[in-house]
Amino acid sequence: MEAIRFIVDTLLWLMTLAFVLRLLFQLVRADFRDPMADAIVRVTNWLILPLRRVLPPIGKIDTATVLAVLLAASVRTEAMLLLSGVRFGDPLLFARVTVIELLGMILKVYLFAFLLYWITTFVAQGAYAPGVRLLAQLCEPVLRHVRRVIPPVGQIDFSFLWVSIAISALLILLR
Repeated sequence: MEAIRFIVDTLLWLMTLAFVLRLLFQLVRADFRDPMADAIVRVTNWLILPLRRVLPPIGKIDTATVLAVLLAASVRTEAMLLLSGVRFGDPLLFARVTVIELLGMILKVYLFAFLLYWITTFVAQGAYAPGVRLLAQLCEPVLRHVRRVIPPVGQIDFSFLWVSIAISALLILLR
């Protein structure tokens, strides 16, 4: 039973991750011509395109993608609860658990993205690789805000460190 739970959780986590990445890429106006971003679009179009026919965007926010993220997170939460034998009678408690899990996933995505981006700035400075520009487009808006408050010391930029500490603290609070 544990193996089935692991497989179902992993597949639903990957599906939710794809929708979360698409939403984050849309929010930062990432270049969707990047091979990785294009793959995310192709993997998530099966749900988002039909939703777009029904849900118009609100300003710059694609409501179809937001709903797809919420649906994917809800399906994952419900599946994990069913496989664990737990049942929530309160829909507000279910929504709260789903939102907390989703926020945790978004924070972990950013933590991992910052780590990868930090490594690529040291290892492959100026080199092109698929996804590096996408990482920059995802991470730089957050890092820019931190650099305004805490500027680099000499030639060393500590913004990665401060953002990682803040995200880790937020993940502890979500537990």
